Amino acid sequence: MTENTRPRTLRTAAQHVIEPQPWGRLEWYVSGAIGNSETMTTGKCVLDPGQANGRHWHPDCDEILMVLTGSIVHTWNDEEFPMEAGDVISIPRGVIHNARNVGDTQAELAIAFSSAHRTAEGAES
Repeated sequence: MTENTRPRTLRTAAQHVIEPQPWGRLEWYVSGAIGNSETMTTGKCVLDPGQANGRHWHPDCDEILMVLTGSIVHTWNDEEFPMEAGDVISIPRGVIHNARNVGDTQAELAIAFSSAHRTAEGAES
């Protein structure tokens, strides 16, 4: 395999795909759309203080979310779960969910999906 035909799997921080949102931003590191995976999507969700992403669900993949910094309340259908740095939640496909930053600083959440072509339906689609 030559350098020109080798899949590009290393991405620098400058190459992250940033999606500004009214509540913060999404940063994408790995996905089918980026072209560096055909099996999963990974990134980071940044929530500004007092903000929440819209309630949504993923019809085609599971999601793993880990709080890196900050304090959030994560909704799961009709339940709420307070989460702090280091806490992890596994969200099966189809579960309606969202995160709300309940702290005074930005909350950073590592996110991973079991599909390279993640889709979302609902308020954050």
